[in-house]
Amino acid sequence: MDTIKLENRKNRKVSKLADNIIGSEIIKIAGEVNEKIKNGEKVYNLTIGDFNSKVFPIPDELKKAIIAAYEADETNYPAADGMPELRQAVSNLLKTRGGLDYEPDQILIAGGARPIIYTIFRALVDPGDTVIFPVPSWNNNHYTYLNGANAILVETKPENNFMPVAEEIKPHIQKATLISLCSPLNPTGTVFTKAALTAICDMVIAENERREANEKPLYLMYDQIYWALTYGTTHHYDPVSLRPEMKEFTIYVDGISKSLAATGVRVGWSMGPQKIINKMKSILTHIGAWAPKAEQVATGKYLSNLTHYDTFLTKMRQQLNDRLLGFYHGFQNLKNEGFQVNAISPQAALYLTVQFSLHGQKTENGTSLVKTKDITKYILDEAKVALVPFYAFGSSDDSSWYRLSVGTCKMEDIEIIIENLRKALQKLKK
Repeated sequence: MDTIKLENRKNRKVSKLADNIIGSEIIKIAGEVNEKIKNGEKVYNLTIGDFNSKVFPIPDELKKAIIAAYEADETNYPAADGMPELRQAVSNLLKTRGGLDYEPDQILIAGGARPIIYTIFRALVDPGDTVIFPVPSWNNNHYTYLNGANAILVETKPENNFMPVAEEIKPHIQKATLISLCSPLNPTGTVFTKAALTAICDMVIAENERREANEKPLYLMYDQIYWALTYGTTHHYDPVSLRPEMKEFTIYVDGISKSLAATGVRVGWSMGPQKIINKMKSILTHIGAWAPKAEQVATGKYLSNLTHYDTFLTKMRQQLNDRLLGFYHGFQNLKNEGFQVNAISPQAALYLTVQFSLHGQKTENGTSLVKTKDITKYILDEAKVALVPFYAFGSSDDSSWYRLSVGTCKMEDIEIIIENLRKALQKLKK
C-alpha cells in the first residue's frame, strides 16, 4: 500500500463530538510528571485528586466485606437502580449524618460520581440549553460539551474563597436549564457559607416561580462528594436543608469515593425528585455504568454500621487536616519571608488553594516567567513539585492560583517540599 493511502487512512474522520473534545490539562501535566519520574527524578506529585492507598487505605471492614461478597459469588448484574440494601443504608446515612430525608426509591446507585453527573446532564439538558457553572471547577465544561449545551462560566474571586455568589449568577439564569455547583469545591477545598448558598437557593426558587408551567424548570446539580471531609469549625450546607422548596429542583451527587478513600471501589449515588431519578435510572441502564454488585453489597453492609464509619472518618479528617495545615503554615512562612506566594486557610476536602504571583520574574539564566505555564514548569523543574494551575479548571490563563492535593502526600514530605520551594523562589529575580 502506498504512502498516500496510508496517510489517508490515518486521517479518516470520526464523529464531530470525538473530533472536537478537549483533552484534560491535568493529564498533560501528569504526563510531564510521569516522564520525569521515569527518568529517575524525585518529584512530589501534588496534582492528583486521589489517595495513596498505602497511606490512606479504605476501611478494613469495607475491604473484608468486599472480599466476602466476591467469595459469596455476588458477581452477576446488580439491580438497575442499585442494590436495595445499599439504597436503604444510604438513605439512613443521609438522614442521620446529613440531615436529608430521601427514601431508597429516590436514590440511584452508579459506578462513582462521574456516571451520576453524566446522567444528570443527559436527563435534564438538551442540545442548545444553557448550563451555568463557576470556575474554577471540575469537568463542568466537558459534561456541557458532551450534551451540546451552551456554557456560561462564572469566574469566581479569591475574596469569596473562589465560591460563586448569587449576584454573579443572576444575570444569566433566565436562559439557563441547569446550574452546576460543588461544595466542598474541587479544586479549592473551600465551601459555601450559609448566607451565600441560601441566596442562590432563593434566586432559583424565584426564577422557577417566574417560569410558565410548560417551561423547563431551572435545576440545580449539587455535587457534595466531599461533604464528610470538613475541618475545624467548617460546616457543610446543602440546598434542601436550607430551603426545603429546593427539593423539587435539586439533584445531588454523592458517594464514598473521597470520604472513604475509595476512588477505585466505584460506588456513587444521586438523590433527587422521583421522576428525575427514574429517568436517570433508564439512561444508566443503557450505559451500564453500575457499581459492581459485590462492592454494592459490601458498601451496604459497611454503611449499616455507622460506628465504623464515624471512627474511620474521624481518623481520616485528622490525617488530611494535618497535611493541609502543614502546607498552609509552610506557605504562610514563605509569604512572611517576602516571597510572592499565598494560601487560603483549609476548610474541607483534600485540597489547598495556593498562589504563586511570579509573573514577570526571571530565572537564574535570565528567562522571564511570562505565562502561568512558565511558572508551573519552573516549580516542577526547580522545586520538583507538581501542582495543577486553576486554568486547568476553567479559570483565566493568567490566574496565579493552584490546586495542591494532599491525598498522596506523607507528613514527612511537607517540610522537604516547602524547603524545595524556598530554594526555587530564592533563585528568582524581579
